[in-house]
Amino acid sequence: MPYAEVAEDVRLFYTDDGDGPPLLLVHGWGTDSHQWSWHIDAFAARHRVIAVDLRGHGYSSVPATGNTPRAMAGDLHTLLADHLGVPQAVAVGHSMGAQVVSVLAVEHPERVRGIVAVDPGYGMTADIAAAFPQMIAGLRGEHAHTVAEQIDEWCTNAATPAVIRRWHKRRLHGMPPHVLAEAFEAMFTAPEAIGVRPASDAYLARRRCPVLSIWSDQERARWEAALLRDPASKVVCWEGSSHRLHEERAAEFVHLVERWAGRLRP
Repeated sequence: MPYAEVAEDVRLFYTDDGDGPPLLLVHGWGTDSHQWSWHIDAFAARHRVIAVDLRGHGYSSVPATGNTPRAMAGDLHTLLADHLGVPQAVAVGHSMGAQVVSVLAVEHPERVRGIVAVDPGYGMTADIAAAFPQMIAGLRGEHAHTVAEQIDEWCTNAATPAVIRRWHKRRLHGMPPHVLAEAFEAMFTAPEAIGVRPASDAYLARRRCPVLSIWSDQERARWEAALLRDPASKVVCWEGSSHRLHEERAAEFVHLVERWAGRLRP
């Protein structure tokens, strides 16, 4: 399996399967590219599928600092441009990964043909964000993995199969605690965080590429629809699903993404 040196202290693990228009798959907080095991084979029948472990996650390097969505987006730009020679890709990001691919699209627009944002980790309202400082304090404490598991309970519901619950729980307990804390803080409470409104509105409005956004919450779906600029953009809400909607409804997710991406202009 390939590795790429993308910074002085960062080596990314990735897989590269299939042939066709490139899809870049970007996982969420506290997981890794195994999250896309439900989808890679199906996508690879028609696409070149690049699935990467972000810095601090999975088999990639674990820097002492710098485990932020902005740094992760910079890593992906280097991977695509300098190592894989990919001029443009449709970037698919779940949760924190949706922040990462949005940063990639804003800061390196030439590299992103379109975005698929899967129950994105942005657009949080102030009432939800009020709990984040306490969560971050817990992630920096001596029981970081217990706190991370409690946070992850929000990501599932009765629709989530036990195998998906168990996989994510085990992955969280294998994560370096400082990465969990630093990445969560960088998403929501750090000075440049874009996860909470109105910072989300201002930054995401800068995306000029088409966006397919798939939500489990109708209010947040309506909110993002007002920010999208490209006429090829689309917002979908799968009410009743959990934050893991792309894993719970894998075949439907692949079908939706392929149909939408297939309509994008070269």
